[in-house]
Parts: sequence; C-alpha cells; structure tokens
Amino acid sequence: MTATAPHLALGRQGEERAVEHLRRLGYRIMARNVRTRFGELDLVARDGDTLVFCEVKTRRDGDCGGPAAAIDWRKQQRLVRLAGAFLQQNPQWEELECRFDAVLLWRQGPEWRIQVIADAFRPGWW
Repeated sequence: MTATAPHLALGRQGEERAVEHLRRLGYRIMARNVRTRFGELDLVARDGDTLVFCEVKTRRDGDCGGPAAAIDWRKQQRLVRLAGAFLQQNPQWEELECRFDAVLLWRQGPEWRIQVIADAFRPGWW
C-alpha cells in the first residue's frame, strides 16, 4: 500500500470542503475531476442557469500569495481550453451561459477558510 503525499491529501480534503460549501451556496455539482485532452477540471457546477467551471486551490496558509496566486494567466488560459473541450464533449450544455469561479481554501490548524470568487476571470482579460 502506498502512502498518499501530504499535499495530495490536503487537496482532496480541500475539494471535499469546496463541494460542501458550494452546495450550501446553492450550486448544483454536475461533475468532478473531469478529464479532457487538455487536463482536468476540478468541478463543473450549475448556479441557476449558468454553467460554472470551478478551479479549487487549497493551501496550508495564506503565505506566498495564498491559493489565488496559483491561478495565473497561464492557468486561466488552460482552464478556458479545458472548458471548451468539456463543452464539445457535452453539447447539451453549450447553450448555457458560462463563467469561471475560483474556490480558495486555507487550512489553518483544524480550521478552514473558504473564499469563492464568482466570475474570477473571463477569457480575453489577459
């Protein structure tokens, strides 16, 4: 049996917390860890009539820019490609309005801090 790397375990815990939090906010989770030829989308959800591509970033603390610093312009470009591939694979949702949300989590001891940034970026903002 292989031990799980601590950062992977933290990421999984963060994603579980993110799902719980988004559900409390009224999001409906449509898919998790969606693989496409460009990589993986963390979460795809519905917020009313909007399809939301959620990038989940978990860190142990807010140092070094915290989790938001990991969603730079290259990551944003990749997420746009991932979303396009997802919509090609799921044409039933391509007519919906789409947006990109960031779910940022910090674990400080036993406590979690969660921030959802709705409409965190839009294609073409670079």
